[in-house]
Amino acid sequence: MKGVVLAGGLGTRLNPLTKVTNKHLLPVYNKPMIFYPLETLVRGGVRDVLLVTGGQSAGDFLRLLGNGKSIGLRSLNYAYQEGEGGIAHALGLAEHFVDGKKSVIILGDNIIEEDISSYVDKFRKQESGARILLKKVEDPERFGVAEFNDHTITKIIEKPKNPKSSYAVTGIYIYDGKVFDIVKTLKPSGRGELEITDVNNAYVKAGEMKFDILKGFWTDAGTFDSLLRANNLAKRKVEKKS
Repeated sequence: MKGVVLAGGLGTRLNPLTKVTNKHLLPVYNKPMIFYPLETLVRGGVRDVLLVTGGQSAGDFLRLLGNGKSIGLRSLNYAYQEGEGGIAHALGLAEHFVDGKKSVIILGDNIIEEDISSYVDKFRKQESGARILLKKVEDPERFGVAEFNDHTITKIIEKPKNPKSSYAVTGIYIYDGKVFDIVKTLKPSGRGELEITDVNNAYVKAGEMKFDILKGFWTDAGTFDSLLRANNLAKRKVEKKS
């Protein structure tokens, strides 16, 4: 199974920290942010990875990570996203790398406690479709939120003003090869981007979306508050191991 880390974007919500560097190169406790999603993939048994980035700091990822072997990858490839096309647009750049196989997609600012190998193994046995990881949160209006009927996802609403559940879609998605056909059908949203929520809803509509509830902590690191939370959680995890 292939892995894809999406680490593009301008990170404007973290200005001025991101004025001279990519958000995913910022430190989270004792290592650069980008290490966390890569290590999540390695722990999940995914060791062939494509990193999609953009902007003026793209070369810094290569200087930092090289071929990825120092963090347990078998191979690390790179793709460059021009402009601000959105998460689904960035995913579309991975089509040739994934080559029709199943893939684990993770956003570059996602930091989790749990090993995802059990979810990856479930998807290996899943004939087709998609599987997403959800997490109960106190501020679901910041995220894509899953709506349910009898333990089945009926729809995912992006940043709802009045969320119907507290289960946020984390930035970890597992797809079959059809995902790239779906991406090609998407139209830009009101903010001019191809939305990953539209990809997920296409699988929901087709009756091919499965989900699991993520255990342990999870956070993104896209705001000052969530970046602080990420640092504190990462510190706690290190101290727990020592």
